[in-house]
Amino acid sequence: MSNINNPKIYIAGHTGMVGSSIIRVLRSKGFTNLIYRKHSDLDLIDQAAVKDFFLKEKPDQVYLSAAKVGGIQANNTYPADFLYQNLMIQANVIDAAFQNNVKKLLFLGSSCIYPKHTEQPISEEALLSGKLEPTNEPYAIAKISGIKICESYNRQYGESHNIDYRCVMPSNLYGPGDNYSDNNSHVIPSLIRRFHEAKINKSPEVIVWGTGKPRREFLYVDDLAEACVLLMNINKSKYDKIIDKMNTHINVGFSKDLTVEELSIIIKEIVNYKGKIKFDTNKPDGTAKKLLNSHRIKKLGWEAKVNLKEGLSKTYKDYLKI
Repeated sequence: MSNINNPKIYIAGHTGMVGSSIIRVLRSKGFTNLIYRKHSDLDLIDQAAVKDFFLKEKPDQVYLSAAKVGGIQANNTYPADFLYQNLMIQANVIDAAFQNNVKKLLFLGSSCIYPKHTEQPISEEALLSGKLEPTNEPYAIAKISGIKICESYNRQYGESHNIDYRCVMPSNLYGPGDNYSDNNSHVIPSLIRRFHEAKINKSPEVIVWGTGKPRREFLYVDDLAEACVLLMNINKSKYDKIIDKMNTHINVGFSKDLTVEELSIIIKEIVNYKGKIKFDTNKPDGTAKKLLNSHRIKKLGWEAKVNLKEGLSKTYKDYLKI
């Protein structure tokens, strides 16, 4: 049985990098009534299974961090999977939450929702103002749909059913529990793996995809988890002051960026690799620059605490445990 001070909280996607970090932060703040299921026990694409789970468990809060994720190559290779699976996960979980009287839900999106060419740093208002980056368009469309499902349920049922479904859009994330497989992972885990393997194999050079010129912003996952718990629990009147009714998502970023080349040099140093870096310009770069404007979350008192070098060192230590 849940109570107001220790709500029953369902974390969807608890084995992933974000979900496991949210669990760490919740536990550190004294929340103990946490529930989660492995994919083998609950397939979130299966609508009937999701309905049964919510009917049985009746959580008070839901963190929806479950998603099919991957880097540029994975998005290019499996566009149908990225679109279909993410749409189904989101629709199934959000509607089952509503049908079972869940008042508070937090949906985790991605900064890839924003147009390829938009003013930097990117504010929340940029959503749907231009064309998306083609390499991950299906994933982005799924995530935009997730935001709009939450917004639409709030607009239709917010007052009558007292629901408050919120959305957070993080910048590029990294940290313990990431996917380090080479071709299907994001830039940081992929580079950590490549530099480490090159060190072990004494390879003379490491190939980095693209020109190295794109600028990226990276946020340590525990900083995001802190933001998520803050956003889930902040007073509705405070939250409503910083959002618009048709634009309710909140950016969460580190607020500083660097080039992929600069990132590669830092990872090379942390791994202690002595060879050279070579850029494969035949591989796609993706968006030239992506820096989020995180003014909304900062108004609520959140700031990123873990700097890039510290976070990358922690992530490399995590990789070495595999």
